[in-house]
Order: sequence, then C-alpha cells, then structure tokens
Amino acid sequence: MNTLEISGLVLRLHGRSLFGPLSFTVTADRPTTIMGPSGCGKSSLLNWLIGMLPEAFSAEGTARLDGRAIDGLPPEQRSLGILFQDDLLFPHLTVAENLAFALPPGIKGRAARERVVARALEEAGLAGLAARDPATLSGGQRARAALMRALISAPQALLLDEPFNKLDSALRERFRATVFETARLRHLPVLLVSHDPADAAAAGGPVITLDGISSPGN
Repeated sequence: MNTLEISGLVLRLHGRSLFGPLSFTVTADRPTTIMGPSGCGKSSLLNWLIGMLPEAFSAEGTARLDGRAIDGLPPEQRSLGILFQDDLLFPHLTVAENLAFALPPGIKGRAARERVVARALEEAGLAGLAARDPATLSGGQRARAALMRALISAPQALLLDEPFNKLDSALRERFRATVFETARLRHLPVLLVSHDPADAAAAGGPVITLDGISSPGN
C-alpha cells in the first residue's frame, strides 16, 4: 500500500518552535487532515514536504514516500502533487498547455504528450476545452483543470492546501468528492490542510490538530 510517512518533524519560524516533534503516516485508504489556527504551521508543513519552505523557517525530521526518503531531494524529484487555494493556472497558456507543462519528462514526442493531455481533459469532463483561455472557464472547470495538472505528473501522493476554500458551497461539495474519489481510484495517500470540519469529515480519516497535537480516529 502506498504511504507517506512523516517522522519527528519539528518546524520553527525565526527559531521559535511552531510544533513538533510530529510523526504520522498517511495511507492510500485513509486521507489525513491537518487542522489548527492560522499561523500554527499547517501550510508550512506542506511547503516543507514539497521542498519549498521559506528561508525564515527551519525544520528537523524526515519524510518517506513508499519507504523512500524524500526530504533531502529537489522538489521535482519528490513525486508529490499539490493543490492550493488558488488554481494557479498560467494565464498565458491554454488549458491544454497548462496540463502539458506538468507532464513527466519521460513522455516523449508531441503526439504522445497530446494523447496524455487529451485523456486527462476527458477524465476531468473538460474535453473540447483544450484550446480555451483559462480565464474563460467557470470556477468548477478551473478547479478540475488544476486537479488534473497536479495528477498528470503521476505523483505518488497528493497534498491539498485548502483547495476547496474559495468555492461556493455546492461546488465545494462536488469538487471535494471528485478529489477524494480520484485519489482513491489512483491509490494515492492524501494529506489535507483545512480549517473546515466539513472537509475533514469528507476526508474520513485521521485528524491532526497542531495546537496540542492529537489524532482522533487513529
């Protein structure tokens, strides 16, 4: 079973400890949610995982993906996909070009790359929108395009930094279900950062609260 394992993580900002030591394991069958007040280090934990922790922070600890240590690797070698609050689609690229930007380097040749992108767009219900400007898409379409861009790189785990936060309630519920179901079908461990208990309930797995670390459901 695919796993994302964090061991002994201590996160500091300007030398002041935010949390830790923190250890937990995320499995593909049980998404894990990180909760806590603003400034407690939730998003910074994800930044550490992807290798993009700002200089003001320091961290101790290890991260392993399917048993492979990743915390010392360059970001592009960590095999992690991530979704943020904003979809972050490139405005100067078409929808298809946005997805193609994230394709693994092992997919060679224009025809092969176009096939993979077309298949991803179809899976997301975006077939026929390949040439569109991202600005012309609806909020739901943009969210699905961002999800497929995260997945098209063939990650081994999926990180979610409050990606449902800016969606209206109806769209939020649908997109949340799409994300968790897609990850389940791909057997991906999911680590979600959220301030919304409804997100944690939808994830259905352990909840880790960083202000006084606990993990009900373990």
